[in-house]
Amino acid sequence: MSTSTPSAADGDETRPLTEYRAFMQLWLARIASVSASQMLLVALGWQMYDLTGSAWDLGLVGLAQFVPALVLTLPAGQWIDRHHRGRILAGCLAVRVLAAAALAGGSAAGWMSREALLAVSVVLGALRALQMPTQQALTPLLVPAVVLPRALAFSSAGLQGAIIAGPALGGFVYAAGAAATYGCCAVLFIVATVLVARLRYEHRQAPAEPASWATLTAGLRFVRNQPVVLGALLLDMVAVILGGAVALLPIFAKDILHVGPWGLGLLRAAPAVGALAMSLWLTRRPLKHHVGRRLLQAVAVYGAATLVFGVSTDFVLSLVALAVTGAADMISVVIRQTLVQLETPDAMRGRVSAVNSLFIGASNQLGEFESGATAALLGPVGSVVFGSLGVLVVVVGWPRWFPALARRDSLLPDGTPRG
Repeated sequence: MSTSTPSAADGDETRPLTEYRAFMQLWLARIASVSASQMLLVALGWQMYDLTGSAWDLGLVGLAQFVPALVLTLPAGQWIDRHHRGRILAGCLAVRVLAAAALAGGSAAGWMSREALLAVSVVLGALRALQMPTQQALTPLLVPAVVLPRALAFSSAGLQGAIIAGPALGGFVYAAGAAATYGCCAVLFIVATVLVARLRYEHRQAPAEPASWATLTAGLRFVRNQPVVLGALLLDMVAVILGGAVALLPIFAKDILHVGPWGLGLLRAAPAVGALAMSLWLTRRPLKHHVGRRLLQAVAVYGAATLVFGVSTDFVLSLVALAVTGAADMISVVIRQTLVQLETPDAMRGRVSAVNSLFIGASNQLGEFESGATAALLGPVGSVVFGSLGVLVVVVGWPRWFPALARRDSLLPDGTPRG
């Protein structure tokens, strides 16, 4: 599984990404895996509701996936830095094959139960703790640093496409039964596993350092001591916690926009459509200068668009506003992910990527809680307006709290060869 890693000298900023074979293999594997994961989650949730008719059990499915991911994140980061990342990712995908196959077999045989679905959800959550940071830490080994911003934007384009298409395909296939959907997921996971297992890149053996509390928490300490990385991670987390409106979309669809289930589906897809469009743009025109300022501007646009959505009573305007939030968030994602990867030594990328995943997971979960709690006090419109105004206030204060991030010009660290 190892050859040579692309160097900065053999890959300039205009070289087509398709020429980086290992990167394209990982890209295809992630599209197959994300599509399958989205299909599986749709089928799993639908089947749970079919079996129990309980909204509480639907919530338990999400909780069962979140808790193990939270608990295992830091140990997973240390594991990633000590072992071959390609093999770890292939192993995660292989276990997903087994999980999907078990769901398909149990559904076909008629013995699938509430407890079995929750058990599989726990397994999926544990895999997420290992798989997500592994993918993040693996990508910089497959392309030169100067190409990484464009590669991350291109990856995001593919992932957003899978996020849009996966649930729709899962819902369509589910008409033939849960077993058929899980079977399709298993096939896609097999494809992803084979692609990752065939990856060829230079694996750098980690130093033989004994495991300890210090090595386990090294990623947290690194992020704390890097103001640019810490500022980018915290800004994204605060913006998602305050400005997230996804949890309230069913209320807006039914009671404010009066569009029904079909409208809810379009509202949920709108941010992904905006993110996909922006990721394609950033693939062709990667960010090169004033990235700190661009990050703050993107978060400000995210807050303003969320505010427009909160006060809108027009369905089309609401769709446009949500699409803009997705596009602005994609700028933030690309800048944040690139800074995290390029500012981090390779020997620590697994642990720092795990911390990044922890920030992402916490912001999504806490954002849903914040939306629900403030909606209970202020109503859905008041909740979204309050949160979006909070985002704008934070953006105004961020340059004072994290001046190094606000002044950051290039995504590339000083001294990085540019091809």
